[in-house]
Amino acid sequence: MFRISGAWRTTDPRPEEGPHGGRAGSDWSPYGRFQDAARSYFLHADVALDAVSGVLGRRRVRGFTLERVVDLTENGASVWQEAAVCDGRRLILWHSEEVTDGEAPGGTVLDSSVQVLPLGAVGHVGMRTMVGRDENGARTNRGVYLVVATGTVQELSAAPGEDGGVATARFRPEAFRFSKSLDDGGPGQIARLIDFGRLLGRLVPAGRR
Repeated sequence: MFRISGAWRTTDPRPEEGPHGGRAGSDWSPYGRFQDAARSYFLHADVALDAVSGVLGRRRVRGFTLERVVDLTENGASVWQEAAVCDGRRLILWHSEEVTDGEAPGGTVLDSSVQVLPLGAVGHVGMRTMVGRDENGARTNRGVYLVVATGTVQELSAAPGEDGGVATARFRPEAFRFSKSLDDGGPGQIARLIDFGRLLGRLVPAGRR
């Protein structure tokens, strides 16, 4: 999974209808088009598609990865929904969360946010895969972890110097983390995230030219 910010909280854990009679939360990995994958996987997919398409314009989606995590809380179900989309020049990050609003019908409103990151701003792409064997002894990927870091400083902390020396500063760059496993997403989404990481690795140098 990956985290951009916040969480979408809903008190109704029942999935909504997806395309072709499917249910939201279905495996999105068989879908090559972002629109189809989002409709099969997201609740309120229309919000995600409107936010991302408004930034994409006429540019083509080169690759994407999706995440939807449902956690049970005292107030019902807490649902994270996030998308990372690459159009060859930019990384578009979408996230939604439901926030309390006493003046709105139902008492909540959906907070949809989008962040656009030029690939030229990416300073590091790192990917680690967990490779194992299946029941027949064939090699298989059991998990993947992808980190995309920028040169933007997200956190600055002071570190004391050795033996009373001059204190130093530690910088933590802005980073976006993605992961998939057999338990979280399955082999199809593992393969799709690997493809997404490789795409970013190929395109980042071109984004700096």
